[in-house]
Amino acid sequence: MKFRVERELLSEALSGGARVASNRNNAMPALSGVHFEVKGDQLILTSTDNDLSVRFGLKVAGLQDGVAVVSAKLISDIVRVMPEEKVTIEAQGEEISVSAGTSEFKIHLFAASDFPKIVTAGTQSVTISAKVFAESLHQVVRAASSDMQRLALTGVLMVAEPDSVCMVATDSYRLAVRELPGATMLGHGAEIVVPGRALDELKRLIGDAETMTMALGENRATFEVGGATLTTTLLNVEFPKYKQLISASYPNKTTTAREPFLEAVRRLRILARETTPIRLEMLKDSIRLSVVTQDLGQGEEELEAKLDGSEITVGFNSQYLLDGIDAISGDEITIESTDPVKPAVLRGVGDKNYLYLVMPQRLTT
Repeated sequence: MKFRVERELLSEALSGGARVASNRNNAMPALSGVHFEVKGDQLILTSTDNDLSVRFGLKVAGLQDGVAVVSAKLISDIVRVMPEEKVTIEAQGEEISVSAGTSEFKIHLFAASDFPKIVTAGTQSVTISAKVFAESLHQVVRAASSDMQRLALTGVLMVAEPDSVCMVATDSYRLAVRELPGATMLGHGAEIVVPGRALDELKRLIGDAETMTMALGENRATFEVGGATLTTTLLNVEFPKYKQLISASYPNKTTTAREPFLEAVRRLRILARETTPIRLEMLKDSIRLSVVTQDLGQGEEELEAKLDGSEITVGFNSQYLLDGIDAISGDEITIESTDPVKPAVLRGVGDKNYLYLVMPQRLTT
């Protein structure tokens, strides 16, 4: 196997492959590798950890057809720092060489026969707007848990409603819900839970693409965008009953400008530790934000705001609050609340398709 290719193009694909390749399975070393296959002027790069796989198709100057499997992280790191714009890759015997200009590296290969066959969803795909789906991922995936001991919370629920598809994620401390009006990627009444890690990687792959395709199988989903194909095993779990957490109405609603609110929380986070909440005093004409961290210091900000309801003071985890504000689009944001010990809901003014619910954090003073 031998080919020549633009370094930047290859490096980008290898970085994606290295993120997916397993670094935990010592029993199957090939899972930590990236699979190269050259046919003519087409290179297919594939990485997998058996649950998630990604495949890239690249146009190259093919010099010799063949296959090879090599450490994904190692070859990604090497290609990224090569000095020339063009890189030559050649596999001979038990080694693969990476050369550019006066630089040459040789890496030991894994047995290509040990690399697993990738199974895609294998069903008819539907074309969807990549831009809208990427925006939805940006808003929702952040609320999924990374704790594998709570497997159901590591996924994103996708469920077909009568006139839309709804995407939901929660880690039990916050909840993100995004409606996709008119979306038809799921059949009527269908419900799946997609691993948040897979969707986070998909978000990276979408980039500036305009369209993408999605196919659903019995236990897996396949997404194609640009020259990349991502396939993930679906989670066979029961997603939490989330609708009961969202009240039909809230007696208190504060409206303020989103960007100053976001920047104020970012500044106060400098002093806020995980166990130190940011205090929000929602007053008649303003929001007063403050944080007091023992042995570090304190900070305070005050922003213009409009309150519809009663004045209320609530504490929030600074990271969860920041994530919610960041996920919301638009110039203004509302904070809807009932009382200091019940969840609050953040929404963009005029946006009925997204909400971010966050649990309060107890204030000690």
